[in-house]
Amino acid sequence: MDRNIRNLEYGKNQDGFEEQIVQVNRVSKKTKGGNKIGFSVLMVVGDKKGKVGVGLGKGADVSLAIKKGVALAKKHSVHIPIVNATIPFEFNIKLGAAKVLLKPAPRGSGVIAGGAVRSVVSLAGIENISSKVLGTDNQASNVYATIEALKRLALRYKREQKRREK
Repeated sequence: MDRNIRNLEYGKNQDGFEEQIVQVNRVSKKTKGGNKIGFSVLMVVGDKKGKVGVGLGKGADVSLAIKKGVALAKKHSVHIPIVNATIPFEFNIKLGAAKVLLKPAPRGSGVIAGGAVRSVVSLAGIENISSKVLGTDNQASNVYATIEALKRLALRYKREQKRREK
């Protein structure tokens, strides 16, 4: 029991996934009896071995929203190809108002990324990357754009691997 509590403090689960909170929002709804208050939490989970996911959990209190966000993130996690501790090639994406540029970096560069992108790529296990957020300042939009870029990057990498085999 003590080990489980210690792992949750550091954000690591028994199944190898690490969790990170990106954004916590307090939302309220006007009802006939008064205000109904709830919370939405944007969570990123990853195993630092190429698997990462994002989930938006909503609940009456923050802990419930975090649990729902983690469950959703694990359910919708994707596998990312990592070549020499970085991504295989440059990728530029526009998703809604968010524009994100991801570039491979040489070994030893580290993660050069803003807060929203940094949380996704570091939990994916990418050690060297250079990125720039060009669009909106909305962290949720930038996280979703980064995940979508990594998904498309994985598809392109698989296609190129098949092409090289022929």
